[in-house]
Amino acid sequence: MSKVKKAFFCQKCGNQHAKWQGQCSACKEWNTLVEEIIEKPAAKGWEAPQKKDTLVAQPIPITQIETQSEKRLSCRDEELNRVLGGGLVPGSVTLLGGEPGIGKSTLLLQISLLLQQKVLYVSGEESQRQIKLRADRIDASNENCYVLSETGTQKIFHQINELVPDVVIIDSIQTLQTSHIESSPGSVSQIKECTSELIQFAKKTHTPVILVGHITKDGNIAGPKVLEHMVDTVLHFEGDHNHIYRILRAQKNRFGSTAEIGIYEMLSSGLRGVNNPSELLLSQNQTEMSGHAIASTMEGIRPLMLEVQALVSTAVYGTPQRSTTGFNAKRLNMLLAVLEKRAGFQLGAKDVFLNITGGISSEDPALDLAVVGAILSSHHDIALEKNTCFAAEIGLSGELRPVPKLDQRIREAEKLGFETIITAKFKQDDFPKTGIRIVMLSKIEEVVDHLFG
Repeated sequence: MSKVKKAFFCQKCGNQHAKWQGQCSACKEWNTLVEEIIEKPAAKGWEAPQKKDTLVAQPIPITQIETQSEKRLSCRDEELNRVLGGGLVPGSVTLLGGEPGIGKSTLLLQISLLLQQKVLYVSGEESQRQIKLRADRIDASNENCYVLSETGTQKIFHQINELVPDVVIIDSIQTLQTSHIESSPGSVSQIKECTSELIQFAKKTHTPVILVGHITKDGNIAGPKVLEHMVDTVLHFEGDHNHIYRILRAQKNRFGSTAEIGIYEMLSSGLRGVNNPSELLLSQNQTEMSGHAIASTMEGIRPLMLEVQALVSTAVYGTPQRSTTGFNAKRLNMLLAVLEKRAGFQLGAKDVFLNITGGISSEDPALDLAVVGAILSSHHDIALEKNTCFAAEIGLSGELRPVPKLDQRIREAEKLGFETIITAKFKQDDFPKTGIRIVMLSKIEEVVDHLFG
């Protein structure tokens, strides 16, 4: 048996230290070193069968490397395929993170049942009976979906060699444990070693592997940061427990774009992909109300119409309140300062509350003009015109700045029945003609005159 020794691992970055010290020398975090017992393995956790024609890798000039389109495995889920860039790539390792109860296990079990492939669903947290009860609620069936409740990697690889699945799903990576390391499951060394074994298996057998990762209270995936560098794709499943909508974002994708998002609706029968989220996120109330404005935003390459609500009232407790939901609070303060400096509105003694409906958060600068329109509408207690939307960024000088992909925003607004879109001035030379009325303004003073003049 190989020699057992102790080491200290940083819980933030995973850096190994020979002895304990107050500050990690790699990431400069304090009090993050934890002692773990490690054992150098005599053999690797998983090895592919040796082939007679195995050759040593040789360097090749880049001009002589042949390229071909990568075959992808469709997940039979439009939203997930969009985020992944077209489907699962053979040999890829995908890490899915999200808060507890957000729907990670439901999403992956749903994909396992929809795939017309042999899938091995490994759960270290739930029994096979619990997984079967969830599968009955999803109301989908796949005879080639196999469920295994196991946490030991060596036993999992034994079942993989017997079953030879097309896709492997691990729920979750923090529950796995390899016999080559004597530390407890969820520790830095265990997570690194188990992930390394799974990556080695995926690359040598060209089998897609999907890992579920827990997140910390800070919103980061639990374990060392190097875990996200080891995998090919990092997905985050986010949303509000008080709302039925969930958003799937790609924070890293070696085989596609990270600009795409997928939107799901949580139902009792599972997760349903939302093809046209704009219609669901907009209020169906036909009554004219002040403080409401519609913004034409972009999430990745998908246009999205969001409803912005604002409430401006006199401050009762002395210090004015600034509260936002789904919008950057610092950017709201900047827009209020621009309104006071450039447009002459005295909002320093007013409470301002801002909300983006549907539990959606957005960082698109095109929201600026809709936020200003909603604030002014609430301040004057005058409802904005129906079927009007906004798309422009506001600078510190009060100027309206054009936003990218404006043609897609305008087409989305026209498709949803909007008659007018207010935006910054831009060149219309190459822009196709549309039936929607485009109002181009250059300063915030012109916006005030146009809306309430």
